[in-house]
Amino acid sequence: MAAAGAPDGMEEPGMDTEAETVAAEAPARPLNCVEAEAAAGAAAEDSCDARGSLQPAPAQPPGDPAAQASVSNGEDAGGGAGRELVDLKIIWNKTKHDVKVPLDSTGSELKQKIHAITGLPPAMQKVMYKGLVPEDKTLREIKVTSGAKIMVVGSTINDVLAVNTPKDAAQQDAKAEENKKEPLCRQKQHRKVLDKGKPEDVMPSVKGAQERLPTVPLSGMYNKSGGKVRLTFKLEQDQLWIGTKERTEKLPMGSIKNVVSEPIEGHEDYHMMAFQLGPTEASYYWVYWVPTQYVDAIKDTVLGKWQYF
Repeated sequence: MAAAGAPDGMEEPGMDTEAETVAAEAPARPLNCVEAEAAAGAAAEDSCDARGSLQPAPAQPPGDPAAQASVSNGEDAGGGAGRELVDLKIIWNKTKHDVKVPLDSTGSELKQKIHAITGLPPAMQKVMYKGLVPEDKTLREIKVTSGAKIMVVGSTINDVLAVNTPKDAAQQDAKAEENKKEPLCRQKQHRKVLDKGKPEDVMPSVKGAQERLPTVPLSGMYNKSGGKVRLTFKLEQDQLWIGTKERTEKLPMGSIKNVVSEPIEGHEDYHMMAFQLGPTEASYYWVYWVPTQYVDAIKDTVLGKWQYF
């Protein structure tokens, strides 16, 4: 007699468990070629996805992006990505340089860029845009706009060294240059006075000697027009009096820019001498037949090396 079964539509208890057990215990069926190829492709794809998800993000360049400005020609070293640039005209020593710099660069960073372009050390720069550019403020803060002109004042190390050439060496160079020129006493403008000959009442000279200024005026000399002239040194008033028959000019010593002299050819115990009263040689006041022993004393007295005897 057949056992009574479960009603239709109802499963007997334990059927699922038995099925799972049988499936687990049953040996795996070998895959055919198509199934094996499909399974291998899926595994490879999963492996690639896993490697892609583990790929690290690109490393960011170290340092503050604002410090990445290039010193080449104003271009950003990192390509300027995400940074606002401004076009500037750097003007130094009558030369213009077109550059691009980040608008958030400070005045100090701008000086470094100028140094790279011109060779002018930052410490020797005066950078101006509507006044002196502060080193600690950005170009944006001082409202620099594209196309702005940045004026730069300063000297290179070589310029400074040239200016600071020892005075004695400079004077020697000047004397060497003068020696190459035609002697003053041969020039036409002086010959017309010297050709008159030595004045009869000129003070006597002592060749090869150096004496202090006399207590009386130096007299008996000629001026450029051939008239008689005398020189009086008023040390207590810091003045040189140049007297002629017509008038006497009272000149402050400090207003005389220079004193030059040259021996008179054929009469080396006398000099022709000029007092520079203005900025150029055109202002020379010439005096002829100055006794040689007083030449150095006159120069020292007029140019500030007073001699109290």
